Amino acid sequence: MGGNLRRPTFLIWFGPTPRLTVAEPELVREIFLTRADAFDRYEAHPIVRQLEGDGLVSLHGDKWALHRRVLTDAFYPENLNRLVPHVGRSVAALAEEWRAMAASGGSGEVEVDVAEWFQAVTEEAITRATFGRSYHDGRAVFAMQGRLMAFASEAFRKVLVPGYRFLPTKKNWQSWKLDREIRRSLTRLIARRSDEAEAENADDAGAFRDLLGAMINAGERRRARALAPAAAIPVEDMLEECKTFFFAGKQTTTNLLTWATVLLAMHPEWQERARREVLDVCGADELPSKEHLPRLKMLGMIINETLRLYPPAVATIRRAKTDVQLSDGCMIPRDMELLIPIMAIHHDTRFWGQDAAQFNPMRFAEGTARAGKHPLAFIPFGLGSRMCIGQNLARLEAKLTMAILLQRFEMRTSPNYIHAPTVLMLLYPQYGAPVIFRPRSAHPSDPAAQTASPAPSLTFKRFP
Repeated sequence: MGGNLRRPTFLIWFGPTPRLTVAEPELVREIFLTRADAFDRYEAHPIVRQLEGDGLVSLHGDKWALHRRVLTDAFYPENLNRLVPHVGRSVAALAEEWRAMAASGGSGEVEVDVAEWFQAVTEEAITRATFGRSYHDGRAVFAMQGRLMAFASEAFRKVLVPGYRFLPTKKNWQSWKLDREIRRSLTRLIARRSDEAEAENADDAGAFRDLLGAMINAGERRRARALAPAAAIPVEDMLEECKTFFFAGKQTTTNLLTWATVLLAMHPEWQERARREVLDVCGADELPSKEHLPRLKMLGMIINETLRLYPPAVATIRRAKTDVQLSDGCMIPRDMELLIPIMAIHHDTRFWGQDAAQFNPMRFAEGTARAGKHPLAFIPFGLGSRMCIGQNLARLEAKLTMAILLQRFEMRTSPNYIHAPTVLMLLYPQYGAPVIFRPRSAHPSDPAAQTASPAPSLTFKRFP
């Protein structure tokens, strides 16, 4: 998907549905910002909605505005920083497992499919962000949600037979049973937290504000301000939001961590530059803290370049709510779908130069707005009011996880690695991401810590 788009605006057909592809940043600005009220998110496939839940991602209108307002506070950096010790300990425990595996293997190194292992890290963070002090109960619920997602993902890969998801097959029965148990468990948890809402509202400036608590307490705040007598968000909607944040928070951040690790394994010179920064800022043994993370500028550039090459969503779709004429004279009829190909914009040589397909974090040395030749050529989390609410959490997890791994390991791609980025809702490695980890000495001056193997060239597969 690299190179120039011969025509940045063109029509394609998705089955019987026409879609206008828009890859011109100024038109993207109109769709997401200046004319955003004329466009809405389109309705996702039923199986996709089963995966992502009927939460913030799929809501519209006043209901979406209410949920967005209630949940935003939980994603402020000041609040998310309270998760740093928990996530840091989880990543450190994972690193110790790898170190033990390397020691027991005899070769002094271990091969790990990071696409699988990183799911544990992201699940830890999203469970704490969603349930806070109800973490252990939430973890059991999300374990069931993970199994339910596996069933839905398997169904999504198959040819769609209309009505098949309603037939009483063995897999469907298992999915229905899991869904009922998830709902029962979440309902009990919400009821218990609702009974404790008054205590949660006590003045505790140092407590983490989790998503579930924010939704439960929203009704109390509304009553306190005499805004409305009813609960702000019904229990059923809370259930759907919990499902949405499990899917979105786990899968997108897992993919970001996976691609960042693969890229650093492919490019040992950048890996070493990032490691030197981490060791200078955090030391060789100390877990990175919330004070350390903003100082890891090089690592931030690497994460941004990863998001450019492998954005969480390769494209997004909007639907015209009314007839709209864009600034280039193009008339968009009501109900027309517009496809914004984020992946193509991120690889367009008009904005990123002839090396657009190459890994070069220095593009972001002066920030994201000045990285490309147009400030809207970089939109990994979308744009406008519907920009991904969890992007701060994803960036925090990625920077913290990569910092801890760089402290403890040298990384290189496995001979078994096949570079095949593939789209199945999100961008993921089709054949996994096996990476070889060699534990480092605690001393940055150790010669073994300075060795670097040659980097294979980065190539891209055309996506289906």
